[in-house]
Amino acid sequence: MSKTNKKVSIFSYYGPYQGLLALDLFFATLGASVTLAMPLIVRYITGTVIYEESGAAWQTILRLSALMIVLLLVELGCNFYITYWGHLMGARMEYGMRNDIFEHYQKLSFTFYDNQKVGQLMSRVTNDLFDITELLHHGPEDIIISLIKIVGALVILGHINVRLTVLTASFLPFILAFALYLNKRMKRVFKQNRVKMADINGQIEDNLSGIRVVKSFANEAIEMEKFKEGNDRFLATKRHSYLYMGTYQSVLNAMLTAVTIVVVLVGSRLIIGGNMAIPDLITFLLYIANFTEPVKKLINFTEQFQNGYSGYTRFREIMDIQPDIADKADAKELTDVLGTVEFRDVSFRYEDATEKVLDHVSLNVPAGSYVALVGSSGGGKTTLCSLIPRFYDVTGGSVCIDGNDVRDVTLQSLRNNIGIVQQDVYLFAGTVMDNILYGRPDATREEVIKAAKNANAHDFIMELPDGYDTDIGQRGVKLSGGQKQRLSIARVFLKNPRILIFDEATSALDNESERIVQESLETLAKDRTTFVIAHRLSTIRNAERILVLTEDGIAEEGTHEELMAMHGAYEKLYNM
Repeated sequence: MSKTNKKVSIFSYYGPYQGLLALDLFFATLGASVTLAMPLIVRYITGTVIYEESGAAWQTILRLSALMIVLLLVELGCNFYITYWGHLMGARMEYGMRNDIFEHYQKLSFTFYDNQKVGQLMSRVTNDLFDITELLHHGPEDIIISLIKIVGALVILGHINVRLTVLTASFLPFILAFALYLNKRMKRVFKQNRVKMADINGQIEDNLSGIRVVKSFANEAIEMEKFKEGNDRFLATKRHSYLYMGTYQSVLNAMLTAVTIVVVLVGSRLIIGGNMAIPDLITFLLYIANFTEPVKKLINFTEQFQNGYSGYTRFREIMDIQPDIADKADAKELTDVLGTVEFRDVSFRYEDATEKVLDHVSLNVPAGSYVALVGSSGGGKTTLCSLIPRFYDVTGGSVCIDGNDVRDVTLQSLRNNIGIVQQDVYLFAGTVMDNILYGRPDATREEVIKAAKNANAHDFIMELPDGYDTDIGQRGVKLSGGQKQRLSIARVFLKNPRILIFDEATSALDNESERIVQESLETLAKDRTTFVIAHRLSTIRNAERILVLTEDGIAEEGTHEELMAMHGAYEKLYNM
């Protein structure tokens, strides 16, 4: 799987929301400025107004109190905007990023999914994205508010008492140095947390998807032990990260408290020496709160940053993967398909395999032909058929439909002309109607019913509680194997493709279900180019052309009678 070299900045996701972000930062700035103004009013009251004539002083205090109430309402409005619209901006960014990564998942090929766990991929869409958007929303406003409060407080304190301000500011280099020191270590640990959490999600998904197997073997205790091992690893990583966070928070909080102690100590000494007024020390202590609170916010932001950025790193790991099966820039639509399929000197190996699965295979299948592929497991039957819709790309040679190399046409038009019926039927949660409509979403109800009738599915559907509107459960759990298979055939009937691939479509069914499904398949295959992969050779005795695939390619070819007369590989398979 190739990766793109182009790196997209995390800041690019602010693009559509520049107006919201600008207002968010404006109100953050305004709110922080209001907070800085409050202690100045308190200082004026305690240092000047209370020494005036009582009547005039009270009138001034009332006016200043009214001003403080107005400022309070302004701060309330700013905080509401930041909390509501700021979070909404973050939610919209999360919405966009979730769309991006889900759309990207749709583009990635089977090669990618062969090496991934569904639970881990889900973790990148849920947990990771939430922390990213929390960072993108809170990050800018927290930095703006903190910087305004820290710088503003230091400037105002400098006008009150320079020496005490310098002493207060002297703590900052030590705080920053300590923060940077632990930051590097926390970054690595938080990324490990993400990986362990994804592992747990993968394990949960695996267990719940196979819960019937778990219960049939009464292996709940084994699954619990497997989960406990993963959960223990996650806890160990969390313990490590909390050790860093505990050290980080406690030491920095101690440093900030030490600032207040030093200010009280030195300020008291200055008052005793007549070098500072009591209202100035009160104001100083109020601004120390304004100074230490944003520093604490920045400390908390560090954890948020580590969570968010480690999530963004994992998000980019997926987004930077380029689909290895994609349309060429000049890809054309595949139209007016007759159905001639040709394999021209085709070779193929999986990316992690050293040996070729297919080696210089050539095969011409005229339009409307019915071809059966047989052979032992690992002979390349399914792989050969997977090359037609470009689930994988050939390593050498080419696959052509009506003379068009499948790599030169758009994937959409290519796959629209190919229908696949597999042994392992996948039905989506929803109704019977929803699942048949998946073959052609714009079809009418009448067309769906016709497809179901062609697939021998209409009768059993009408016996369901709500007919076509019956909910069939996760993966069609409420249906039998034969019923699920007939719904999958109805889906392909509705799609109406020119080329069909039956991948051992009846091998998991009982005899009665197999007979019904086989009739449906034969009806579907009429006048279409059809490839049948079969283990039960009795189901393809009437095929006009049977190919025997081995590790060396196509070993034998002919009708059932011709192949039996050869007394070769096919006869051995048939007798087995």
